[in-house]
Amino acid sequence: MAARKAFLLRLDPRLYDALRRWADDEMRSVNAQIEVLLRRALLEAGRLPRTDPERKD
Repeated sequence: MAARKAFLLRLDPRLYDALRRWADDEMRSVNAQIEVLLRRALLEAGRLPRTDPERKD
C-alpha cells in the first residue's frame, strides 16, 4: 500500500458538523467521508482513473 499523505484542512464549523453527521450516518470517520466524497467527485469529473490501485473495492 502506498504511503498516505497528511495535510491540514481548515473547514467552516457548519461544514464540518454536516460532514460529521453524514459520516456518523454511514459509520465512517470524517476523514474517510471526505475521502469518499473526493474520490466520487474525481471519478465523475474524469480526473481519477477507475483502475486506481488505492481503491479498496
